[in-house]
Amino acid sequence: MGGYAALLMFLSVCLLLLAGFPAAFTLAGTALLFALGASALGALDLGLLNLLPQRIFGILTNETLIVVPLFILMGLILERSKIAEDLLDAMTRLFRGLPGGLALSATLVSTLLAASTGIVGATVVTLGLLCLPIMLKRDYDPALASGSIASAGTLGIIIPPSIMLILLAEVLSSAYQNVQIEKGVFALDTLSVGDLFAGALLPGFLISALYMFYQLGFALMNPSAAPPPKDSSAEKKPLALGHLIRVFITPILLILSVLGSILLGVATPTEAASLGAGGALLIAVSRQKDGAALAYASALLLLFLLTAKIFFEPQLDFFAQPFFPAFLSFLTILAALLFILCLAASLYLLHRARLLRGILDSTGRITAMVFGILLAATLFSLVFRGLGGDEMARDLLADLPGGTVTAFLAVMLAMFLLGFVLDFLEITFIVVPVVAPILLAMDIHPIWLGVMMAINLQTSFLTPPFGFALFYLRGVAPPEISTSTIYRGVMPFVGLQILALILVGLFPETATFLPDFLKEMR
Repeated sequence: MGGYAALLMFLSVCLLLLAGFPAAFTLAGTALLFALGASALGALDLGLLNLLPQRIFGILTNETLIVVPLFILMGLILERSKIAEDLLDAMTRLFRGLPGGLALSATLVSTLLAASTGIVGATVVTLGLLCLPIMLKRDYDPALASGSIASAGTLGIIIPPSIMLILLAEVLSSAYQNVQIEKGVFALDTLSVGDLFAGALLPGFLISALYMFYQLGFALMNPSAAPPPKDSSAEKKPLALGHLIRVFITPILLILSVLGSILLGVATPTEAASLGAGGALLIAVSRQKDGAALAYASALLLLFLLTAKIFFEPQLDFFAQPFFPAFLSFLTILAALLFILCLAASLYLLHRARLLRGILDSTGRITAMVFGILLAATLFSLVFRGLGGDEMARDLLADLPGGTVTAFLAVMLAMFLLGFVLDFLEITFIVVPVVAPILLAMDIHPIWLGVMMAINLQTSFLTPPFGFALFYLRGVAPPEISTSTIYRGVMPFVGLQILALILVGLFPETATFLPDFLKEMR
């Protein structure tokens, strides 16, 4: 009876979420009601809930999850500092002679923003406000224009650093360790956030390239749907090489510092996220009046402190002999104090520009939402397992004809269909903890599985009726763009995401090559 109660609990949660109830309260409330009901029927021992405080404490003390608010903070700072506007202007002028140049520009800008912020809503809204009116004024096909912007925004889901990849890595890592222990393997092979970042990098760029090939091919076959600019267009102004370098150097340096430090093993994801948030803060300060000198001074001090940590940390003992290590320690302490003062001045500049409060408020709200759902999902998972739902799901997948391949395809299909009505957070915390241990026990590569799930979840942002990218674009699109036009515009890009899913499925090396190569380098 417990297995059927678990199935009914799962279906109840899906229906309540579909009705619009908040995810955190739905997960926790449904789990508690079913736990009490099952206990009254003798199908569940409520003593199982004694494990909940320990699980919550484990989540709140998990150092890996610190990266979530830090990456959210980094993305919001970059969004408010209006980097996207400069990038879009430069890319539009760079591709002004190409068919579909504006659509290509939107995708490239989104790729850069995805690799530096990873926040889908901010990217879609920014491009919708900046690029969509220009595309419509240029007589672009409304479906192509809206589809290009909505799909480009979802690149922040698959291209690291991505909040979804961080949460997915946390769920898969726990499942992978439990599977190894159950098999009697105690020299555990770990799955880190950095591993999943490395695995998702090439597939993410593959999806971006597929978008651009489609946009270019569509524009070549339908010239009237993506016409070139007129002679009087502002995009005809020549683009100076120096200006292009200045626009691109900032996000590229931030990407290299954050992703490079994680992938090369120089810094942990938490340290890299801190570096990214600090770098984004300096970028925002440099764009304020009288803030450039302060930003440059802070950057030099930060560079000195990082160099001291990496190369001289073993010698940084203030009482060490001879004189040079002690003097180096003194300089490091002085640089740290000066950096703190510069940081305080930077925060004051952002406060004076009326940016700081909004950034911190949004960061707190988004972080609270993510952790609220995570904590509620922990209770849901505990009750679901207590009712035997995991065993029922395992038996169901194991009994499918075709073994591992059929079980994997069934999970992928279920996740894709659920993406029409649930968002990625709900699927990550409800579905993945149930199916991941089963698939990993079938000896599926954990990084490949994580990347396949990530690409699958990316489609949930574009599939109507509840695709979040569709909501974001609908909120900023002009009235003449109908909802049906947006739906029609994103369909080819959903097809391209499915194509990417098939390609990565047929060629697993696209997801496993880079992580294996980086491990060998270390």
